[in-house]
Amino acid sequence: MITRDTIENSFKDIQQHICIALEQADGKATFQSDHWKREGGGGGITKIMQEGNIIAKGGVNFSAVYGPTPSSILKALGLEPADFYATGVSIVMHPINPWVPIIHMNIRYFEMTSGVWWFGGGIDLTPHYIDAKQAHYFHTEVKKVCDAYHSSFYPCFKPWADQYFHIPHRKETRGIGGIFFDRLGKDAAISKERLLAFTLEIGKLMARVYPQLMEWNSTLPYTESELRWQRLRRGRYVEFNLVYDKGTKFGLDTNGRTESILMSLPPLAAWEYEAPVAEGSPEQQTLEWLQQNPDWLTL
Repeated sequence: MITRDTIENSFKDIQQHICIALEQADGKATFQSDHWKREGGGGGITKIMQEGNIIAKGGVNFSAVYGPTPSSILKALGLEPADFYATGVSIVMHPINPWVPIIHMNIRYFEMTSGVWWFGGGIDLTPHYIDAKQAHYFHTEVKKVCDAYHSSFYPCFKPWADQYFHIPHRKETRGIGGIFFDRLGKDAAISKERLLAFTLEIGKLMARVYPQLMEWNSTLPYTESELRWQRLRRGRYVEFNLVYDKGTKFGLDTNGRTESILMSLPPLAAWEYEAPVAEGSPEQQTLEWLQQNPDWLTL
């Protein structure tokens, strides 16, 4: 029988698995662990990597929190009052080299004393400069994992990510997307055991795919102009996370640990008034991709 302790321990194992893979890929920085407790119930382990060979700043967070469900969340989710329990792993990596993309991954489990439960999560890539071949590679690997569990997962979760990771006020996607899923529970097409296995496989996928992208791009030369563009794209990332991201809002609404919640923000970002983009430049091509949001599997 799958219990919340089983899920919690599995998520702790995934956190450690990913940290080992990223330390090996970076070759310099190691994760520093910060154990914390939440007033009201639960706590977590925040693991932070900074000033590495490849990673400027990255976090791999684990949390398991519980207590009375805030009324704002009950209203937003359309739920009856009951206590909640939530556990998950959340990852964001901000690289030094602007040719290395930002990656985000989140897996989570939520249940209530009323009997409600579900899994959620996803993985998505945010390149500062989009490489169509690497975007194709990323989506191909994501689809393989989805297809191994249910044929409907990628066709359903990919558009969900496109819709979720969209910045309406910029009229562009945050990056090249990936998959996003939420509230996969008793009405899902597969069992709770299989849903847990699928969720954990997303974590293992991150530990395979991102080191490959680090290897391909981390030694490419770059200029101050490209660093400037990276800072501007990081600014877009900040805008999404602070204005639209549901995970950020959930963490803050449930009195989570602010430092851990905001570890997703980059070490340095910039905003320029009407920043110019040269005609025919890689920067312009990236903006066009973000506005068009093509089917990366067919490119």
